[in-house]
Amino acid sequence: MSVETYLEAHFDAALDDLKAYAAIPSVSTDPAFIDGIDKASLFLAERLTRAGFDNVERLETGGHPAVYGEILSDPALPTILVYGHYDVQPPDPLEKWLTPPFEPTLRDDRLYARGASDDKGPLLIPVLVAEAYLKTEGRLPVNLKLLVEGEEESGSPHFEATLEAYRAKFDCDLVVSADGAMWRADRPSMTVASRGNVALEVTVTGASKDLHSGRHGGSAPNPIAALAALIASLHGPDGRVTVDGFHDGTLPPDPKILAAIGAARFDAAAYYRDIGIADAPIVDGDSLLVRQWLEPTLEFNGISGGYQGRGTKTVIPASASVKITCRLVAGQKPRAVIDAIERHLTARLPTGFSIAFDSDGPGSEAFAIDPDLPALGIAEDILGELLGEKPLRVAMGATVPIGSAFSRVLGRPAIFFSFATSDEDYHAPNEFFRLSSFRTGMKAWARLLKRLGA
Repeated sequence: MSVETYLEAHFDAALDDLKAYAAIPSVSTDPAFIDGIDKASLFLAERLTRAGFDNVERLETGGHPAVYGEILSDPALPTILVYGHYDVQPPDPLEKWLTPPFEPTLRDDRLYARGASDDKGPLLIPVLVAEAYLKTEGRLPVNLKLLVEGEEESGSPHFEATLEAYRAKFDCDLVVSADGAMWRADRPSMTVASRGNVALEVTVTGASKDLHSGRHGGSAPNPIAALAALIASLHGPDGRVTVDGFHDGTLPPDPKILAAIGAARFDAAAYYRDIGIADAPIVDGDSLLVRQWLEPTLEFNGISGGYQGRGTKTVIPASASVKITCRLVAGQKPRAVIDAIERHLTARLPTGFSIAFDSDGPGSEAFAIDPDLPALGIAEDILGELLGEKPLRVAMGATVPIGSAFSRVLGRPAIFFSFATSDEDYHAPNEFFRLSSFRTGMKAWARLLKRLGA
């Protein structure tokens, strides 16, 4: 029996594994889910052992544990380090889910669950493929190492230090990330660049306590009003960031990615319809993709202050805060971006208020793959065979911090080989993973390992 035949014959069991994995609430950003983090890492370690991986262990990182396993077939063969993550985004808002986020549900050939697409489904694929090789051929065509972190959705604050601490263990010839996503469901793609990321929370404080809005209204400083004015000053009318120093160091975009944008013939109006926007703010598809892939951003991810319950509570709150993330392009440094924002807001703070900043980890820089890397061409050929069309090389507006980390610490290149797609609502309610992608991904990984070992 061939590896691909074995995988198809055992597809139902693989789906059961994914359901069990996705049922674990392994949210890394919220301490309330620490039991889920522990359970998910143990589940993964057990599944690696059952698949035939050796030296399976949970590695101390200073934060949530990483899971590691290896199958070393022959010193003469290339060594591939596969990366993924077992942590997931918070499921909120819960009321928007059609079915509970941690009760995996099949609908329309899709598995709905938090983490099904990002990254539990795509990460499980190379584990299943390794098991299939051992069951059918008794060995793998490459030496395989698997590194799965538990903090990717928290910005990977301990990842680079973990690479440093276990550098010898992670030594390899190539990194293949099971995390990431294809750009569109109807067009195969290979991600060759991603933006960096940095996060912070800004808190504006007025009085030392909440005040009665009748007794103190009109005289006491209101932090919500001050915060609203401050964050409004961060962008111009076109939505671009207007902070002095924010763009320092940015490098010109790769001409190959600009060419790919032109070849994509992206329909901006259809994009806005898909996300529920009736009137398209940007009508030109090329301009929209340049914004998404190649320009830095500053986005407000959450804002709070004062009473949030039903009805009215007549208070002037003592403080108000906003959570901000910035996506960075090549040449930008996360710390320099944070410093620029802090200077901008501090200089504009009205009288009667204080301001505090809390950055969430060191952030990560933008990443790009060598366009002539042989493994990239091999992966593209496989996708072309299976999906019937040569994949488009695209950039990613999102951030996968590991790319630049592997390059800096291990000195090894990384490619993204994920079978999630960008429309699968990861980070949003009703996240799902296509079963067709699950099947295709297993075939693709089986072929990838064979050709990398040839």
